[in-house]
Amino acid sequence: MKYSISLSLLFLVFSCSIPSYKSSSVSSPNGDLKIDFFLVNGVPGYIADFGNTNVIDTSFLGFDLKDQPGIGTNLKIVDQSAISFSETWEMPWGEQRQVQNKYNELTVELQETRALERKVNVVFRVYDDGFGFRYEFPEQENLTELIVEDENTQFKLTGDHMTWWIPGDWDIYEHLYNTTRFTEIDAVSKRNHSNLAQTYIPENAVNTPVTMKTAEGLYLSFHEADLTNYAGMTLKVDEDNLMMQSELVGSDITGYKAKVAVPFNTPWRTVQIAERAGDLIESNLIVNLNDPNILGDVSWFRPMKYVGIWWEMHLGKSTWDLESTQSMNTVVQGDAGTVGHGATTENAKKFIDFASENNIGGLLVEGWNTGWDHWIGFDDREGVFDFVTPYEDYDLQEVVRYGREKGVEVIMHHETSAAPRTYDQQKDTAYALMQSLGIHSVKTGYVGPIIPEGERHHGQWMVNHYHGVLEKAAEYQVAINAHEPIKGTGKRRTYPNAVSREGLRGQEFNAWASDGGNPPEHLPIVAFTRMLAGPIDFTPGIFNIKLDPYKPENQVNTTLAQQLALYVVIYSPIQMAADLVEHYENQPAFQFIRDVGVDWEQTRVLDGEVGDFVVIARQERETMNWFVGGITDENGRDFSLDFDFLDSEKDYEARIYSDDAAAHWDENPTAIEIETRTIRKGDQLDLKMAPGGGFAISLIQK
Repeated sequence: MKYSISLSLLFLVFSCSIPSYKSSSVSSPNGDLKIDFFLVNGVPGYIADFGNTNVIDTSFLGFDLKDQPGIGTNLKIVDQSAISFSETWEMPWGEQRQVQNKYNELTVELQETRALERKVNVVFRVYDDGFGFRYEFPEQENLTELIVEDENTQFKLTGDHMTWWIPGDWDIYEHLYNTTRFTEIDAVSKRNHSNLAQTYIPENAVNTPVTMKTAEGLYLSFHEADLTNYAGMTLKVDEDNLMMQSELVGSDITGYKAKVAVPFNTPWRTVQIAERAGDLIESNLIVNLNDPNILGDVSWFRPMKYVGIWWEMHLGKSTWDLESTQSMNTVVQGDAGTVGHGATTENAKKFIDFASENNIGGLLVEGWNTGWDHWIGFDDREGVFDFVTPYEDYDLQEVVRYGREKGVEVIMHHETSAAPRTYDQQKDTAYALMQSLGIHSVKTGYVGPIIPEGERHHGQWMVNHYHGVLEKAAEYQVAINAHEPIKGTGKRRTYPNAVSREGLRGQEFNAWASDGGNPPEHLPIVAFTRMLAGPIDFTPGIFNIKLDPYKPENQVNTTLAQQLALYVVIYSPIQMAADLVEHYENQPAFQFIRDVGVDWEQTRVLDGEVGDFVVIARQERETMNWFVGGITDENGRDFSLDFDFLDSEKDYEARIYSDDAAAHWDENPTAIEIETRTIRKGDQLDLKMAPGGGFAISLIQK
């Protein structure tokens, strides 16, 4: 039996009775942000004010449970406590070395006044840049297990905010972002999409992070932190009441959203608040709400740039599988001629030679292992892949040996074909092989509908699978770059072997999507939405913008200068030089990829506006050199860059890669200007970004 609490009716109840009201509050360390928690007639709720502005209006909290009454009415406050906390912790790798974690915390202990007298605590942590709250169910006699059918956490908005959103999809995040007023959100119409085969959107909800701008000019981003043993959260849209309410990802097999043993803490529900768009990117709220590193020293993982046997398969130059090519006399016909298997020993060595010569530390090889002839489009995908057996034309040990000789580390690839039980059975064997070969990074993939049928990529069952992969990989000193992943929620702090993930509409859509690929506005939105969840393996660096001769109907919708800028703007501790090596030869612009760092001492967002443009400066950890990247949408714009962030004691050799005056993302995408000059702190540089363009600057200490 399902018991539910209709929170939307509470306003009517309160208006017809004399309410019993109890409240308490907690403010941010600087005093600008204040959270008021209250009980009205036994129902818990909260409001949030930033300065003199109400940013979250009266919002209620509660749960619908299976086979027992819901939790969220007939509650009383039995105790409350407050603490202040401040620390500085160090990222082993990341956007910056030192992170300040400073907050004020309020814990309100609640108990039912009716027979079961069940207990639940609501904990608020309030930072200068936003707040998080979660539910804590302490150990108790009358509540030993929760079977959650719905979590009814509300976010009542105070206006019809401009919103950047993607649909609340239970399987993928690979949608283009929409820019609309909150009341214009229509996720259901995105349910069927020609490029998104496994899309499942049960109702009008949005995925997180979802970012908004208020009429007063404040920026808000809603997300969650520390997603552990629980279902991922989408946010259901009530446009009439300007309300969002948590809608957990469900399971067709179990019929509920989450099942947990008590004691238990839910993930944090988070709201980042900023007066400047760039402050959202600089915020550390999400990682701070996670537990400290439990792995200890992870110096075995090395942030790096890498090349790979990957883009050529998306272009149709080669194939992932060996079997189909053998069945067609070793080749198949592609747009640019005959096509063979990509993951050969010979091809891998060619990439290793290129990487070794160009300050690139890694090589990714996809299609190396047996099973690619039967991995997608088949219902029976269990047991298809063998994660230790290479194809006969790929000598794994020889490739690793050759790479080590050249100073290039091989990155493993494990495509599970969304059959996680098969992967669970082979994880130990697969990671043991990697450990024996000195391989410390793997790109995992989960393309297709999850097996068993009825589970979803972002439901509790898969959340636990992804978590189990992190734990098992850590035992073998393996770092995970997950594709088709669960969302990033800051667990990289606790498990710093969670180094990167896809979880967005990536570069590959430019190679084959039937809708024209990613529009120029895509990445200036991503920087203020998806990137707030953590590192992105976007695979930048495409120089052959028009994809000639492989994909004449497709192209990359940026200029060459923007492709360089992405190495700074879109953060990841691993960054791919994704194009074919022949497209980098005799290209002066490739020098920026040789030079640019991947691991940062500090990050400064110099300016930006969601969906329009962003300019970011990052200082490399070891060298203390600076790199600057700026990107714009389909509109060209002028930008005056102040170098106030530089060290006043030093001169820098600046190599500037900018759009040529005639550059345009479609009409003239590869037109680029490169100049070198000396730059000092306090200098200013006027730059022009072409439509769909940008700029990249390396600042090397003299």
